[in-house]
Amino acid sequence: MAMISSSGRAGDRRVMAEINVTPLVDVMLVLLIIFMVTAPMLTQGVDVNLPRASAKALRSDEERLVITVDANSRVFLGKQPVEFNRLGGALREIVARRSDRQVYFRADRAVPYGFVVKVIAEVRNSGIEKLGMVTEPLER
Repeated sequence: MAMISSSGRAGDRRVMAEINVTPLVDVMLVLLIIFMVTAPMLTQGVDVNLPRASAKALRSDEERLVITVDANSRVFLGKQPVEFNRLGGALREIVARRSDRQVYFRADRAVPYGFVVKVIAEVRNSGIEKLGMVTEPLER
């Protein structure tokens, strides 16, 4: 015999309006573990063999402004040594006198990459519009 409630229905059957969060927590934990395992793999570099190319040699009869950084991280403007903190001012003076705002940049391969980037940034901040990189020709 079924119990009859005061509403006249047999049994007390209500619609359950609560969300069961246990499966949601399980899925979120699995996703967290997957991302924790794969994240370090995404930041590693990929070894790439870059293509080699040859370029035309510069004509020696043209006088170009060349910035050189030697193996001891000393900066030269042409053949004159310049302190790094005075490089921007010296370049601004030269750019003001010249119509050609093109500079060539040479750096020894032993110079740290960070210092090369600082020199290039200083050159760009001084108003130089074109910056060419000088390299040695490929050995055949």
